[in-house]
Amino acid sequence: MPDALSGCSIVITRPIDQTHQLAELVQSEGGHPVLFPLLAIAPLEDSSDFHAALETLDTCDWAIFISSNAVQRGMPAVLRRFPQLPSTLRFCAIGPSTKAELEAFGAKHVLTPEIRFDSESLLALPEMQSVQGQRIMIFRGVGGRELMAEALRARGAQVRFAECYRRINPQADANDLIRLWQNSQLEAVVVTSSEALRHLLALAGTGDWLKNTLICVNHPRIGELARQHGLQVAVAETPGDIGMLHCLIQNRRHT
Repeated sequence: MPDALSGCSIVITRPIDQTHQLAELVQSEGGHPVLFPLLAIAPLEDSSDFHAALETLDTCDWAIFISSNAVQRGMPAVLRRFPQLPSTLRFCAIGPSTKAELEAFGAKHVLTPEIRFDSESLLALPEMQSVQGQRIMIFRGVGGRELMAEALRARGAQVRFAECYRRINPQADANDLIRLWQNSQLEAVVVTSSEALRHLLALAGTGDWLKNTLICVNHPRIGELARQHGLQVAVAETPGDIGMLHCLIQNRRHT
């Protein structure tokens, strides 16, 4: 349906450099994308632990990258330390975008899930089952989910983190979103990480506006967290920006 989002303001809370494609898709359907990043990627305040981890990378069997940010922040340092990537090191990515980023840095035969792009799907891969005695390094931001490391350790792997960036909330308040809601212009808020959702909840405080706004998410885990706080949730049925666009269109409420 052409202009399926005509008259709709869609708030996109991703880091600013990850909003372009979805914003264009929203515009292509007549909607108005509102960029309101709730996460920004910042360099480490102290990178000594990260560089210490890199010193052991050539002893590892697997390097797992949980995001494109982990690749962009981690691989330049990896290549400075190992201009030729260790020949016995295998690479694993959380999803196709992260895989493509790794391949651009020279990684070969990158393992990645084919359906859902999350820790659970990665852990379900056959290659991640028999890891007894293997050494695995997980490249991520500071303070990410522990599920992957805990599961791999339970399977007998030795796991070390290479935390190569940190995430911050660049927003001081939600006044711009509140004004949109007060003017009946706020159709939905797109949230694609649990951390961003927690920032959104903190900014909303006790106000009713967020509970009366549709939250479109890309994973059932994020949807469950939102429902626990009394929010109205729609979960995209398929991954990627096209899946989120379909979610927005199917759940449009304003006419």
